[in-house]
Amino acid sequence: MNPNSPGGPWFGAERVIWNPIVDGLFYLAVKQEGKVWPHYGRFIEIDRPSKLTYTWVSEATRGLESLVTLTLEPRGDETEVTLHHSGLPDDAMGR
Repeated sequence: MNPNSPGGPWFGAERVIWNPIVDGLFYLAVKQEGKVWPHYGRFIEIDRPSKLTYTWVSEATRGLESLVTLTLEPRGDETEVTLHHSGLPDDAMGR
């Protein structure tokens, strides 16, 4: 987990608290446009090194849990990362 790594799920976080085990919780604070945006969630599935599934709650989800799944597949010397985010509100913030 590196909040300074572009493209990572924690990119840009000023503060991160996490317990990366199944049912472990996380909190991260991302500062953007002069405001701190809190994000919360819990880890649902950790299948190293190929899959990570966690819930995501933020102002953009209107406090409801959405679901994020990251899959990682080796492609030669590189890794293909696929992110699927479901359960977001169908509004401007969700999109």
